[in-house]
Amino acid sequence: MNLGELAASFPDVAEVLNRDYGLHCIGCFASGFDTLEMGAKVHGYDDHDIDKMVKRLNSLVGK
Repeated sequence: MNLGELAASFPDVAEVLNRDYGLHCIGCFASGFDTLEMGAKVHGYDDHDIDKMVKRLNSLVGK
């Protein structure tokens, strides 16, 4: 799932990515083809940070 699909499917997740992680790329042209991992790495997040991010986002989706 690319960032654009993620934002469309899970608006709460998109808000957290934007607000808490500074991933404003959700509204960027790259959101049509970048995955969460790709976007996070462009913004300087490493694999450990991304794993923590994904766990948090998954907890939001499970609500």
